[in-house]
Amino acid sequence: MATINDHYLKLKAGYLFPEIARRVNHFATEHPTANIIRLGIGDVTEPLPEACRMAMVQAVHDMGDRATFRGYGPEQGYSWLREKIAHHDFQSRGCEIEPSEIFISDGSKCDSGNILDIFGKHNSIAVTDPVYPVYVDTNVMAGHTGEANGHGTYAGLYYLPITAENNFTAAIPPQKIDLIYLCFPNNPTGATASKEYLQSWVDYATAHKSIIFFDAAYEAFITNPDLPHSIYEIPGARDCAIEFRSFSKNAGFTGTRCAFTVVPKGLTAQALDGTGIELWGLWNRRQSTKFNGVSYIVQRGAEAVYSPNGQAQVRALVDFYMENATIIRNQLTTAGLTVYGGVNAPYVWVKTPNEISSWDFFDYLLHHTHVVGTPGSGFGSAGEGYFRISAFNSRKNVEEAMERVITNL
Repeated sequence: MATINDHYLKLKAGYLFPEIARRVNHFATEHPTANIIRLGIGDVTEPLPEACRMAMVQAVHDMGDRATFRGYGPEQGYSWLREKIAHHDFQSRGCEIEPSEIFISDGSKCDSGNILDIFGKHNSIAVTDPVYPVYVDTNVMAGHTGEANGHGTYAGLYYLPITAENNFTAAIPPQKIDLIYLCFPNNPTGATASKEYLQSWVDYATAHKSIIFFDAAYEAFITNPDLPHSIYEIPGARDCAIEFRSFSKNAGFTGTRCAFTVVPKGLTAQALDGTGIELWGLWNRRQSTKFNGVSYIVQRGAEAVYSPNGQAQVRALVDFYMENATIIRNQLTTAGLTVYGGVNAPYVWVKTPNEISSWDFFDYLLHHTHVVGTPGSGFGSAGEGYFRISAFNSRKNVEEAMERVITNL
């Protein structure tokens, strides 16, 4: 008989967001007339920028003409898109990133899990708590952890608590860690990182020959000019960091799928015999073997993000969601709740009232206000007692949701 990957059996009962969907669907079935407003999963609601749509339409026409038709594209992505990314997102900010170091993909979520393919099973791994669940679950699937305990934490992972007491920025661990996941602006807490803070992590990684996995999927929401958008703004980061980026939230590509990962040439890790191996070549081989690339049509749409019209339209889209975040933050603060995030990030991190649990607060809001958020405990044990509210929705829904919540607190 065929056997399975037993590591999947170690996963907790349900991935956070499917469990939310299950509860919401059950409620909707029992209350078919309820107008449910979803501020839980970080999916966008506003249309793609016009510049991106028009570029995609033109790309469809290209596919209908033998002279401009495209078949399989380069697995790493078309050079014209990688050149735009390198210039606008990195070189313009003083980062020494070349187009050849950029790999176009269908999602930073996918890449942050797939990157484990090129790393061995004997690495020590650090994640924050609370944390984006994908970092943990993909390590469980890959066999890098033991079983979960009663608090949902896995043996074999080093958890870095992030709380209000440490301003939701993890302390540097006292011992050597090989692989470190950092996410800024942070999902779920909305916290940001200063250059000085990231420098401390780069210095740590350099000293211990560690690799930082830096998730910058929400960098477009940073408005403070003193905050870094990329870890490569930090001296030394090229020698210790891989960065993940996405078009999902800034340009609304959640339904069209386009992202990219930066693997600097010269970044190395060790083989079992102690030999230094360049990670760029391993990731290139992995992608060339397991991935056929993002479609020509979608990549043309992503390229349009960097046109003058695209830049203005993306900025307007980001500003719209940040205005939603301001409304959520202000309304909940006025209602007497303790609120974090929502300033340089599209997520608002709320302390649950009266010390009720995260899931109890989820159920209370769902049943009494028909508003859906995300229980903080779903992101880790240190998230218990908190609740994440997403700014990704229409203005009408955000305003109505806040009115319902405030009325029923």
